[in-house]
Amino acid sequence: MRWCNGWVLIGIAVLVLAVSGCTTVGGGMARPPKTLNGLPLVFHEEFEDGVEGWVMSDPGAWQTVVEDGNTVLSLFQKSDYGPPFRSPHSVALIDNFEVSDFVLEARLKQTGRDYGHRDMCIFLGFNNPSHYYYVHIATKADPHANSIFLVDGAARVSIAKERTDGTDWGREMYHTVRIERDTSTGRIAVYFDDMTTPIMVAEDKTFLTGGIGFGSFDDTGQVDDVVIYGKAVANPSHWSFD
Repeated sequence: MRWCNGWVLIGIAVLVLAVSGCTTVGGGMARPPKTLNGLPLVFHEEFEDGVEGWVMSDPGAWQTVVEDGNTVLSLFQKSDYGPPFRSPHSVALIDNFEVSDFVLEARLKQTGRDYGHRDMCIFLGFNNPSHYYYVHIATKADPHANSIFLVDGAARVSIAKERTDGTDWGREMYHTVRIERDTSTGRIAVYFDDMTTPIMVAEDKTFLTGGIGFGSFDDTGQVDDVVIYGKAVANPSHWSFD
């Protein structure tokens, strides 16, 4: 978990932080609460310290960039990586980190061209490059886009029971994405800006624990302010795409 130091703020903000003991996160946001939906805060990343602690399918496709004084993780080109089965090429995983039940929130911005499969992805239940789930948030829904997918030793398969017809990323806009995972029921719910009505829902118990990450099938985008509440797994795995 990475926190910004209060002294980087100026003027009155410095005094307030010093007295209160509060910290700030990228973009001037307040430190997230210690619990959410009964789950403890187990991870918080803002990329101010780079990408240490992350494992990429192609490290050369990722970098940190500064936008208006705020550091974000940028997927700036398609990864030179061929997955074992038809599935996303660009993956950035939190290393040595696994959860079962969790709530994840992050800010995502899609920076690619406009077309039906224009996407960003969130990975969950990651066990290895051939076994995991991913959420594909794309402009238009079809059998291979804008859904929750299962990769289980074969090409990805859509498992969403409910989903919208598509998701509008806009241009140069960050969106807040939330994923809720309940392993007792198998439920995976995905929210996009509106935290009251999910844009996708699936129920599956193939993978009850695993890693978390971000990326794209073959597009570009940016990630910031990653917050995860959940049940952390003891002795988590070190991920590898070799």
